[in-house]
Amino acid sequence: MSWISENFQLISSLSIEHLRQSLIAILIGFVLSLPLGWVAWRYKLVGGPLVTLTGLLYTIPSLALLMILPVITGMSAISEANLIVALSLYAVAIMVRGVVDGLNSVDPAARSAATAMGYGTTRRFFAVDLPLAGPVILAGLRVTAVSTISLATVGILVGVTNLGYLFTNGLQRRIIVEVFAGLLAVALIALVVDLLLMLIGRWLMPWSRTDHRRSRSVQAQASEAVAS
Repeated sequence: MSWISENFQLISSLSIEHLRQSLIAILIGFVLSLPLGWVAWRYKLVGGPLVTLTGLLYTIPSLALLMILPVITGMSAISEANLIVALSLYAVAIMVRGVVDGLNSVDPAARSAATAMGYGTTRRFFAVDLPLAGPVILAGLRVTAVSTISLATVGILVGVTNLGYLFTNGLQRRIIVEVFAGLLAVALIALVVDLLLMLIGRWLMPWSRTDHRRSRSVQAQASEAVAS
């Protein structure tokens, strides 16, 4: 604990950098996943291959991707942009399927009612499909956020400074408490971001709580009926 208290300023500055890099990648991944997920859901012929292709991005080892991207994009390997692009691709790999699952969860009757009221495709997407698919998409976003925050540590291997520094420096100097401090900081950031996303989801989508309570009530009634 004395090492942590003595190096608290270092841990704090690295945590801020780590959080900033992660949030940028999460936002980019989310923005890219919405249209890709909609295309995969709307056009069944390309939907399967598109979901599979984006999902395969997650199978690429992170260090290998960080080495390949500069060759493709022309960026410097030792750059924050290189890390953010890689993290964004991993975010897309997770989020596209989440968007598709969210859109599939929308009741077709709600879409039919919106169409009957004169809603066009674009207006219906933002006014009906996206809000109703929101709880499922949010679940995917929360998984994406935690994954991205964890993966960001690999950036230190290509010279991008973040909490990964505590891992490599701690291992090289045999300071186990430094590695532990890095693990604790990453876990704490992931926990806080996940909690904030959950609270934002409850604020933006209050109906999801009602549906959840209703679902639990129905399940309880069904269990009582079976027991009786």
